Amino acid sequence: MAKFAFKLEGVLRHRKQVEEQRQRDLAVVQAMLTELESELRGLDGVVRESLADLRENRLVGRLDMHFIGAHRRFMLATQRKAAGLIERMAGVQREVEAARKLLVEAATQRKVIEKLREKQLERWKAELARKEMAEQDEVNVRMGYELSVEAGEE
Repeated sequence: MAKFAFKLEGVLRHRKQVEEQRQRDLAVVQAMLTELESELRGLDGVVRESLADLRENRLVGRLDMHFIGAHRRFMLATQRKAAGLIERMAGVQREVEAARKLLVEAATQRKVIEKLREKQLERWKAELARKEMAEQDEVNVRMGYELSVEAGEE
């Protein structure tokens, strides 16, 4: 039996590989964003714990102004660090969107070739069915002729 051969199989394979690479690129950038979000949550937890400690333990009885000043400097440094993380997150978010767009484009390019392959396969199947039908008709004509020749001899 005849076998379907898609002439652009190499192109389709390449486009699938490009799409898979784009998926990996997107996953890497998303992992970076997740890591930054985790770091920001951790920083928020440290701030909350520090404030809770200050309220519960340091603002009772005699006040230590050196500690309160150090705590204030710590809070300002933490805020600057959080602002830096947020800024980096915004940049990584832009990278995520760019990677997502590249992935969508790669998937679209792959689907175009797959659609072309499907159409060519359908045409090939229709052509194969037409040839088989023609062969069957030829066999039927020959059998009919042979039957008529045999009937004529009797």
